Amino acid sequence: MSASHDPSNPAPRDAPDPSWGDATRAVHAGASAAEGRSVSPPIFQTSTFRFESVEQGAQLSASKAPAHLYTRWGNPTTRQLERACAELEGGEAALCFASGMAAGSSAVLSLLQAGDHVVAADCLYAGMTELFERVLGRFGVATTFVEPSDAHAFERALRPETKLIFVETPANPTLAITDLAEVARIGKAHGAFTLADNTWASPVNTRPLELGIDGVFHSSTKYLNGHTDVIAGCVVGRAEWIERVWSVLKVFGGCPGPHDSWLVLRGLRTLPLRVARQNETALTLARALAAHPAVEVVHYPGLEQHPGHEIARRQMRGFGGMLSFEVQGGLRAGRRVLEALRVATHAVSLGGIETLAVHPASTTHAPLTPEERARGGIGEGLIRVSVGLEDAADLIADFRQALDRAS
Repeated sequence: MSASHDPSNPAPRDAPDPSWGDATRAVHAGASAAEGRSVSPPIFQTSTFRFESVEQGAQLSASKAPAHLYTRWGNPTTRQLERACAELEGGEAALCFASGMAAGSSAVLSLLQAGDHVVAADCLYAGMTELFERVLGRFGVATTFVEPSDAHAFERALRPETKLIFVETPANPTLAITDLAEVARIGKAHGAFTLADNTWASPVNTRPLELGIDGVFHSSTKYLNGHTDVIAGCVVGRAEWIERVWSVLKVFGGCPGPHDSWLVLRGLRTLPLRVARQNETALTLARALAAHPAVEVVHYPGLEQHPGHEIARRQMRGFGGMLSFEVQGGLRAGRRVLEALRVATHAVSLGGIETLAVHPASTTHAPLTPEERARGGIGEGLIRVSVGLEDAADLIADFRQALDRAS
């Protein structure tokens, strides 16, 4: 009996049909790369793989990102997750990493060399700001930071040596919105690669590649996994570029463990359901916070008064589960709010099933200088909220009682 008809060796499953809805696609994403007959993806918990011959070993060692050579180079469990990430983002290929920072820094390093120039949004996750400000400058790469809500600011900052335009939308933690289609147009017109951190939106709400952006990366720790039990990252884009990123991964070694890949793959199955609920609750909570007298301003693109609302309506299918707000009374009042919360958890990170609240100036963005925080619009009274799956009424009551106590 030929292998193609052997019941113990089933033919690979097809990729999800593009006409399927988000939930159906998420359930079946990555199935075309699955190995074996198990419904739940198997965990290939091994560091290395046996060669059937010297010739096979030589062929695998000369190939790009082989899944059966050495787990730092690739792994079947991780390969299935990579296929799933590519399918959900609409990219040709994907590569997974041990963290979001490993993904983002490897993506950036694959594109730059000494003498190059980067144009980046001035409000980013602090780790990426540190990469551009503290690390790349030491190796001869210059960065110009611009206001992210003004797409033409990116164009005005371009130089002949600009190789990368880097954006994050919605921005962390101010929720500034960048016009991705316009940034993509600018990048293509000037020969600069455009890279977007899509962690906060997730592919359920925004697919930057469909808007013309060249590459996307995620902290998969957040929405893709969604259960606050793993650290991981991924990069998605054209296959030729992903091979270049893999060359960086192979050298720096930021690969995920097989079990971590499995945890993210498991989380992906419920991504659209979780995000739909978080979108709805975040909008409800944002409206309630905006009506509270102790709140100066709420940053949430779903609110009509948000300056990026119209752009968000065009490029987002949901406004996301992240919001931030500024408390009257500055730092001291913000601390009192956080310490009075009972339903929401005071902790860093985001995108999980539980609501998390944090004070960026003293935690997530503390590594930045006061000038860098001010440039990014991060005030002393700013509180960032990642909305989870709790009942909206309970969250509203919790934030109201905390604000009342703080004021």
